[in-house]
Amino acid sequence: MIIVAALIALVQVSAARAGAASPLSAVITSVADLFETVAGTSTIAVRGSLVSLSQTPHVLRENGQLRTENQRLAQENAHLQELLAATTADQRLAPTLSEYSHAIQGRVIGFPPENTSQSVTINKGSRDGIGRDDGVVNASGVVGRVIEANPFVSKVVLITDYTSSVPAMVQRGRWWGIAKGNLTSVRLEYISQDVPLRIGDRVVTGEARSFHSGALIGIIKKIERSDTGLYQTAIVTPAADLSSLDRLVVIPK
Repeated sequence: MIIVAALIALVQVSAARAGAASPLSAVITSVADLFETVAGTSTIAVRGSLVSLSQTPHVLRENGQLRTENQRLAQENAHLQELLAATTADQRLAPTLSEYSHAIQGRVIGFPPENTSQSVTINKGSRDGIGRDDGVVNASGVVGRVIEANPFVSKVVLITDYTSSVPAMVQRGRWWGIAKGNLTSVRLEYISQDVPLRIGDRVVTGEARSFHSGALIGIIKKIERSDTGLYQTAIVTPAADLSSLDRLVVIPK
């Protein structure tokens, strides 16, 4: 210990005589600085952790409030979108309602399971004045006719159903025929071979039990002529989009 103490004293004295810092002082100072730095960093980290822990309940509460507000705004937006769609549909349907004095407005509330038939169920029935064979249209054109009227609901067969048959005529020349359902389209049958049909001709209803004349059924997209038969057939694209029916107008007989 005496020898170590003497060596340390010798080093310190030699450094003092040379006017420079001794290596021993430099080492001690470096170690002290390092300890101070580590201690300061640890203190800051601990303080930050304590602050974070103290603020966690507040942050969680704010996050919960934000999630609730987002859900409320999403629901409100969906509701407003539905109101806008309903208002737009009502505006489009207004001219059709004004055209028929006794028209009854209804909404589609059901479809047949597994598309067993081309039909829909509406929320109006016999107590609203609807009867069997009443015509049904929307803002675009003919939809079908009522085949079953219960007190509160009615069943409407679409013009594309195989059982549907509507007296019709080509508007351009007033040529008569029968519009029959063809699942995805309508076949206009019993048109004389002499009739000069054209692609794009408008097909409308004739005056009959279910419809007044002039209601748009659709547009001819294809013509099938026979070399031997008396009649030609036209394939008609329905004017009404039957895949997205919502608001309908029933025309009592």
